[in-house]
Formats: sequence, C-alpha cells, structure tokens
Amino acid sequence: HKENMVSVVGDIEKVLALHPKVESFAHAVPTKTTHKQQKHWKRNEECGGCNKGSNFDDIKPTTLTERGALYESRRCLKCADAPCQKSCPTTIDIKSFISAIANKNYYGAAQMILSDNPLGLSCGMVCPTSELCVGGCNLYDSEEGPINIGGLQQFAIEVFKKMGVPQSLDPNIKLDELPDSFREKIALVGCGPASISCATFLARMGYSDVTIFEKEEYIGGLSSSEIPGYRLPYDVVQYEVQLMKDLGVKVETGKELGKDFTLQGLKDDNYAAIFLGIGNYTPKTIPLFNGLSEENGFYTSKSFLPKVALASKPGMCSCKAPALPQLYGTVVVLGSGDTAFDCATSAFRCGAKRVVVTFRRSTKHIRAVPEEADIAKDERCDFLPFCSPKDIIVNDDGHCSYMEFYRMEEQEEDNKYVIDKEQVLKVKADFIISAFGSKLKDTIIEACKPLDLTNEWRIPVDDHGKTEVDWIFAGGDAIGTSGTTVESTNDGKQASWHIHKYIQSQHGISVEETPQLPRFYSPIDDVDISIEIC
Repeated sequence: HKENMVSVVGDIEKVLALHPKVESFAHAVPTKTTHKQQKHWKRNEECGGCNKGSNFDDIKPTTLTERGALYESRRCLKCADAPCQKSCPTTIDIKSFISAIANKNYYGAAQMILSDNPLGLSCGMVCPTSELCVGGCNLYDSEEGPINIGGLQQFAIEVFKKMGVPQSLDPNIKLDELPDSFREKIALVGCGPASISCATFLARMGYSDVTIFEKEEYIGGLSSSEIPGYRLPYDVVQYEVQLMKDLGVKVETGKELGKDFTLQGLKDDNYAAIFLGIGNYTPKTIPLFNGLSEENGFYTSKSFLPKVALASKPGMCSCKAPALPQLYGTVVVLGSGDTAFDCATSAFRCGAKRVVVTFRRSTKHIRAVPEEADIAKDERCDFLPFCSPKDIIVNDDGHCSYMEFYRMEEQEEDNKYVIDKEQVLKVKADFIISAFGSKLKDTIIEACKPLDLTNEWRIPVDDHGKTEVDWIFAGGDAIGTSGTTVESTNDGKQASWHIHKYIQSQHGISVEETPQLPRFYSPIDDVDISIEIC
C-alpha cells in the first residue's frame, strides 16, 4: 500500500513539473545553441517542392477535419444578405449549408450543395474561393479571417460520399406519366464539368435518354487531365459522374468529335438537342517553339499535365499507369495563369530541382488566383516577371540548355507593357513548359457545322448557352468566358433549362422562362421521420 502511494505521488509530481513556473533568473542560451536545437523541432519545411519526390498527396490548406469544420461553421455570422452566396456562380445557399454543418446535419448540408452544384465536391476542392464566396465574407477583416467556405463544402460532401448513398429521382417526377417529349434523345459532347452538370439537371427533370460522348478513355475532361492529383483526385470525379449515372445518364468513352461523329451526324441520328461541353485541347504557342518537341526538353501544358495526371491519378488509366515525365535540373515555365502554376508545382514532383515561372507582366498582374500562386510560393518556385521570350539555346545534343528573355517595361501613361530590346536576360533551362493558353482544335471547327466557327477562337453563345443554331447549346472552356470549374458547372446548369425549354417547344408545350430545376434527392429523403403529437 505504501509503494502505491509513493507511485501516485511521483506521478503527480511529474504532472506538476509540466506546469508553467516562475524562474529565479532570466534564461541565457547562446544563439548558436538555439539554432542547433531548433532544427529538431521545426515543423515548417525548410525546402519546398524539390523534396516532394512523386508525392501527390493532398496539399490544400483548406481541407478540414470534423473538429475543424464544426469550429469553422460556428464562426459564421449567417448574414441576412449573405454576400458569399451572391458571389457564387452556382448560387449555392451557403449560409444554410454552413448552419447544417454546425448542427451536425451533414447530409442536409451535402443536399443543399448538390442541389445547386452537382460538382460540389470538385468545386469545394479547386474553386478560387478568395475571388468568389470567401472574397465577399463579412469576416474578411476580422482577426480570424473569413470563413473557409471551400473547406466546409468539401467536408460535407466527403462525409456524404462515405455513406455510399446513390442519387435518385424525386418521386414527384413519375417517368411513366411524362409526355413523349421527355424521351427525346439528347447528346452532350465532352465529359467535363459543363456536360456533367447539364446532364444531371436534365436527368433530374425526367429526360430518360441522355448520352455523353467523351473522346478519352477516362472521364472528367480537363478536371481529370489538367488539375494535379494533390488538388483534385480522380476518385472525386468518378464519384460525381456516378451520381449522374445513378439517374440513368449514359457515358460513351473513346468517341471523338470530328473523328467518330459530327454534330450534323448526331442530328441525323435523331438527337433532338446537343450540348457542346468540349475543352480547348490545342495549346497556343509562339513561332520561337516551332520544331521543338519533348525530346528537346520542350512541353506545352497540354502535353505535360495529362502525362502527369495519367501517371499519378489511380484509376485514370485502365492498364498499367505510365511513368511520370522525367525532369531534372532547372525547369522554366512560361505563363502566369492557373495552368502555369499547376505545371510548376507538378514539375517538382517529376524531378526538377529548381522551377522558374516567367511571365511578361509584373507580379501584381499575375492572372492565377491567389490559391494557386500561394502553393507555388510555398514550394519555393522562383518568379521572374517582366520577361518576354527571345531565344532558346540548345546544347550539342539538341536539348534545351538556356533561354534568353527581353525585359518588359510598364509604361506610366497607359500601363501597357513594351519590350526593351536593350535589356536581355539569360536563364538556365534544362526543360521548358509553355502555358500560354489554349484554343479550339481545327478538326472540331468542321465537325461543328452547321455551327459556323470559321472566324471564331471560341463558340459564341448567349447568357443561356444557346448558339445561333437552335438545337445546339454550349458551355465550359470552349465558349471563352468560363475559366474555372464552377463557372463551367454553371454553364451546364443554365443550358439544361433552355434545352428543356427548346425540346418542349418542339412538341407544342410551353415552359416557364424562369428556371425551376429539381433539387438533389436520395433514398435518405424517403425515410419518414415525422412524428404525431397528441
């Protein structure tokens, strides 16, 4: 008994020793000693992307645990005017889904999100929230900062995803009672965000013969092929497509517009309406790069990022996944958009020891959203502004060795940038990745007839996705105004109602001008939890 008492007293003394106490004297430790010690305790990385290896694990600072999500949701002010919602392209009821999370009603939160945005999980992960919903948060200037809306959105749908519950048709929509117009064939070209969104809403309305044609053997469009796995894993895209398929939408892969079919061919095959959700797959380049290929160390974003995705995203390639592009030394990335920074951070994971992002304008005019640029900064990418490509110097083997740049100067009178040929900069460049944007593929222009795209670098549409041809609609990258996943998703959402309106008009049925799109529904909603009160 005495031994037990001694043990208890000893334990208490150990606990008390951890408590803060007033010292008798000030601490005096040499700085050199502190420097040696801190190396054993530092948690922030000294190096950046160069030590990533081929690690494509999640690096998003917005990802939340349940504890973090509950804390964050309870900070929300639930504003009467909800400026965050006014800034969301898909107009998700943000304050309502955050309230649901705060009450631990995770399904209710996911339902609210997916009702307005069928790609709610993708958007929660990759949305430029600082430019959209978070940018309007009334807590922006508070000491704790704005609400992490993207992280909360991601959390709610990830919880629902783990439930394994499918999407189902609202029982108020009875397929056997709908008119024949709802059995018309509808085709969507490209299985990217715009088409997935459009097909989902059409299926929710009761259309039973909806087919998406995708040129690749994988689904998801540019979300799969150009957004790296550490920002958007492939299983997220698969999940959202599966929710769409739960409603009966069909997806045919390996079917390319201009090669396997044309728009007129689909029309002749009795498709009542067609939605073009194709991405811009042809890179924009400059004459300086003519004749250069991957063997010379030159990539475009359109050749580099799909290779990275196929090698790093499990499930994209049905056969054995190919190897990552083998880079080394210094990689120069040209451009300042989101894609350029995806190339830069991916280059580290392909073996680069140094990555230099060069662009023509100043850092204050970087086109990428802050979320993208911040990741590149954290991974120690070097930024080289005011640079316009002048020449590429190759070694005896024909491989890239250096790049020369002219200095760009910003004019005070009109803020335009002009080249100063007197100032030339030479930069080591073992590999070069051009990320100057993209355009429509030439073969598509012919395949889109009767839509006339001869003088267009994009597909011209009105605010509702309608083209000059009444049975052709479009959205996403190819229309030239939607540069993000959420904007493409909203394009498909808007077009779905007007496709519905067009098809019904062909059968003499009038439809409301204001969209009345069905909400997300699942078997959970069939459970009766009502009670009778005496």
